[in-house]
Amino acid sequence: MSFDEIIDRRGTHSAKWDMMETLYGVPAKDGLSMWVADMDFRPPQCVQDAVQGMADHGVYGYFGGDGEYKAAIQWWMENRHGWQVQPEWIFTTHGLVNGTSMCIDTFTAPGDGVVLFTPVYHAFARVIEAAGRRVVECEMPLADGRYELDIEGWNARMDGSETMLILCSPHNPGGRVWTRTELEQVAEFARRHDLILVSDEIHHDLVYPGHRHIPMAHIDGIADRLVMMTATTKTFNIAGSHVGNVIISDPALRTRFAARMAAMGMSPNSFGLIMATAAYSPEGAAWVDDLMVYLDGNRKVFDAGIAQIPGLASAPLEATYLSWVSFEGTGMTPEEFTGRVSKEARIATNAGPTFGKGGESFLRFNIATPRARIDEAVARLKDAFGDLQ
Repeated sequence: MSFDEIIDRRGTHSAKWDMMETLYGVPAKDGLSMWVADMDFRPPQCVQDAVQGMADHGVYGYFGGDGEYKAAIQWWMENRHGWQVQPEWIFTTHGLVNGTSMCIDTFTAPGDGVVLFTPVYHAFARVIEAAGRRVVECEMPLADGRYELDIEGWNARMDGSETMLILCSPHNPGGRVWTRTELEQVAEFARRHDLILVSDEIHHDLVYPGHRHIPMAHIDGIADRLVMMTATTKTFNIAGSHVGNVIISDPALRTRFAARMAAMGMSPNSFGLIMATAAYSPEGAAWVDDLMVYLDGNRKVFDAGIAQIPGLASAPLEATYLSWVSFEGTGMTPEEFTGRVSKEARIATNAGPTFGKGGESFLRFNIATPRARIDEAVARLKDAFGDLQ
């Protein structure tokens, strides 16, 4: 397939394109949508064929027999991540925001503190607060635009009321791929404060050359408190299928999670299972390899353009297709630079403050779109901030 193909998603119930005027005031007619994290590309043909096969059959009953689906997950994790997963470890949720909320419901109690290293994916705080738990924000320091951990400082902040840590690995929105040493530090932090560690690794396939994602499951001494979360949805642009996996190797934790799943009466969506099974295949793997080459090109074009605008700086992107751009150097207020981007450049982006402490001077741009739109976005930003040239 050609990732350069412009696919008009307007009028298709696309949150990304059909909601940008309502949410951000960016006109649907000529606006560029670079906010919510889905891609403007069709998934690999193997996924399209699987959905077409369902349509051709024409009967959409209850799904039965998930052995093939779980085998596909096992194959993918071993071949792409060197991680051996047993089928009985796998629970399927309605996406990973749902998976996060299920973990909070299972392993914490109302009023408990849930630790986040901020700025971080905004849905975490939303579901924590909705569940009647407290968000404990540990702001990450920046070094040359790159987020780092401050374990020593955060140790001093814990008061014993915290029961869970949710880690985003690779990191959204900062684009970091955590090193083994950093993951070991996170594991030690969780052990020291007796925290359940939920590792959201939904972006683990979207890693750029020169970097390697390490599953938290590869870190020693953490399995008895570790919950892994993975999905096909970001990797293959099938977020609308709302399917994700909570993978738990520890029997005691697994028993507790299974009980909550049963109490909620949860069962997976057959479309999601069939799409995911098709995606986790050699054909799907080849598509991801091609995707990352293309996204790497987009990253370079976008970063080069941002670097030419005084006062703007994009974080070094090691993973994800989400560019985290600082406007601090402009001296503008968040209202002013956000207004320029939405009203003058006509680009819909995610506002930095929604990601928690440390996000105040940033906007998040989704670069998973045809290259022509990246070029157009850069040109619009240069015009919108032309007085700084």
